[in-house]
Amino acid sequence: MAKEQTQKTEKMQAETVKFLSLGGEEDVTRNMYLYEYKDQILIVDCGLGFPDETMLGVDLLLPDITYLLQNSMPEGKAKKKIVGMLLTHGHEDHIGGLPYILPQLPSFPIYGSPLTAALANEKLTEFNTQPVVKTVTFTNGNIQIGDFNITFIHVTHSIPDAAHFFIETPVGNYYHGADYKFDLTPADQKRTEFRKITQAAQKGITVLFSDCLGAERPGFTPSEEMLTQNFEKTMRESQGKVFVTTNSSNVSRLNQAIEAAEKLNRKVCFVGRSIIKVKQIAQKLGYLHIKRGTEIQIEAIPRYKSNQVMLLVAGSQGQENSAMTRIAGGEYNAIKLQPSDMVIFSADPIPGNELAVSSLVDAIAKKGATVINSDSGSGSYHVSGHGSSGDHMLLISLTQPKFLLPISGTYRHMIAYRNLGEKMNYKRNQIFLIENGQEVLLNAQQAKMGKKIEVKNVYVDEVSGEELESYVIRDRERLAQEGVLILLVEIKASNGQLASKTEVIMRGTSLSESREELTKYLQKEIAKALSNQKGNVTNRVYIRRVVGDVAERYIFKKFHSQPLVLPVVIEV
Repeated sequence: MAKEQTQKTEKMQAETVKFLSLGGEEDVTRNMYLYEYKDQILIVDCGLGFPDETMLGVDLLLPDITYLLQNSMPEGKAKKKIVGMLLTHGHEDHIGGLPYILPQLPSFPIYGSPLTAALANEKLTEFNTQPVVKTVTFTNGNIQIGDFNITFIHVTHSIPDAAHFFIETPVGNYYHGADYKFDLTPADQKRTEFRKITQAAQKGITVLFSDCLGAERPGFTPSEEMLTQNFEKTMRESQGKVFVTTNSSNVSRLNQAIEAAEKLNRKVCFVGRSIIKVKQIAQKLGYLHIKRGTEIQIEAIPRYKSNQVMLLVAGSQGQENSAMTRIAGGEYNAIKLQPSDMVIFSADPIPGNELAVSSLVDAIAKKGATVINSDSGSGSYHVSGHGSSGDHMLLISLTQPKFLLPISGTYRHMIAYRNLGEKMNYKRNQIFLIENGQEVLLNAQQAKMGKKIEVKNVYVDEVSGEELESYVIRDRERLAQEGVLILLVEIKASNGQLASKTEVIMRGTSLSESREELTKYLQKEIAKALSNQKGNVTNRVYIRRVVGDVAERYIFKKFHSQPLVLPVVIEV
């Protein structure tokens, strides 16, 4: 009986594609998704996330790849094989994790569209990692990876060469619809490949996995086309320098600003490492258009009148040490903000970055320059790269899937997407809202929830490149909020008895006024606690625990405070 059940389970697994998110559900960033068939794992995207102000000392967030380490490494529990990885587009939340994660995994082929592959390989090279991403063009956009047949479908987004994937398997077809919008008049004239989408639908689609970030907005997301004339109008009116800060990878936006500058005979200067790298890659691929003689270097700026210069600057998210932040702080000798200057923010703050952007805007305003952003009411200089409700409903209509599963959004975005699906006569049991780590089992006819695996936050210190454990973050939060109490305990090496009174050191606590009372009490109680232990106690770990417990219990009971308590045991 047990043998028959095992065979039945194995057969069901063999006839199922398992979808699993390691990042990107209930979260706008850290996109990383797995499609698993038999012993084959196909990965889509490898992004990073951005910490909020509560994550002290954290520079980056990464997807948790414990599942991959356990299941695809030689020493892992199950012998599965990562057959390949697909990259949807070149934004950090989709490719930024590559240099941190690839060195931990066995080698496998990675594919991306031309700009995506170029940006990913540049990032890997920057980290002294072999650039291994292969280029797939949309003209010849069909590849076979194991039992997965993949069609690359070009879609419009806020970066060129964004792709959706039509994934065909022996047990159903799946449409992976990462970040997109339906821009019918894109700035680069490269439109969504609607024909490929309808061809995929004709083959039948079990599940549409769709970007849902803009699902709360009514209608369709506006076209990029409207921005060019706004840039030109502002540059024409400005008597000083014009700074345009945007996401460095938004090549279409760079082209629009350059076009406006060239019409008005303004020289163009690129400022910031990330935007210069994107410029070089995009120019090499023929995606960035700038006339000979238009571009100047930073050192040449003082040779021109202020109204003859436009600067394209990295750092629209208020990142520390970014070019825009440094300009606002007066750190460039050749670039000084003047009251006649205008700074255009052609990007919305990424969720979690609002405070940093607000601080940057204030710093610019202190220099007397005019800031133009979404709050200034001075016309539109940014449109979202994510589809609104109309875009999502159109994609659902085009693909006609049996089931819907929103990705790349917070829970409220997923709820909004589900509401759209219900408007289109999908029943609630046909729409899956999942968390990271939730398996969904799929075949040509059905989809159902599988088991839930643990997926934790992975914190990274960018300077050291090291991952930080959760307890480190908790300790930092506690230090910031409650301070630290250090207890120096000297014990005799021979018998573990106290050699002297405990020294109490406080930093950043609210207990300073009670220092004398607290010190006397802790000295007395620690001495009592150690003398009450049966036999000679020489185990340092045990002594630290006893001392820590005495201090934590008393301080919380007496002062309702929970500083970080660090007992230090010294043998004499």
